[in-house]
Amino acid sequence: MESIILASGSLRRQEYFKLMGLPFSILKADVDESLVQQTNPKKLTVELAVKKVERAIEMMSGRLPKWICAGDTVISLDDKIFGKPADREEAALMLKELSGKQHKVVSSIALYNGSTKKIDTTSASCTVTFAALTDEEIEWYLNTNEWQGVAGAYRIQELASIFITQIKGSPSTVAGLPLREFYVMLKDNGYPYAINES
Repeated sequence: MESIILASGSLRRQEYFKLMGLPFSILKADVDESLVQQTNPKKLTVELAVKKVERAIEMMSGRLPKWICAGDTVISLDDKIFGKPADREEAALMLKELSGKQHKVVSSIALYNGSTKKIDTTSASCTVTFAALTDEEIEWYLNTNEWQGVAGAYRIQELASIFITQIKGSPSTVAGLPLREFYVMLKDNGYPYAINES
């Protein structure tokens, strides 16, 4: 199979690429997320995912591979968007707001196809319900440092799962790479995925 540049530092996306058996290399393409003034979660994540792919293209300086992939995930609650917390204090505030409530998680993926020279996008969403958290539970979780670098200050695939009472939709969406949508995107773009070989 053809190697994909993963323009992301997300360990979970890397784990999903390995799970799918996709050959890849990492090129972390950071963008200034504060420059994107978008209040719609889907539009925001699509725009940021595309910007990350575009940044990776710039970083490659004309040595473009055939495939570049990037993603972005946000959480929304009552029309408020939660990105990555800047520090422990902000992470604590996010967890207190999510406590005992249902929120929406939106993840978008952007894929550069070197054959068409175009960037395709796909998105998925799901809802997650948190149990009511005590101050002690929030402090304990903050001490795990799982809140660092993730939207909403929690990692569903790790210890935060003990606080979650319900998920409606795919857990892979919460983790940052909606697997079904990503697989369909690869197929639609003609990526030679092993499952399609016969």
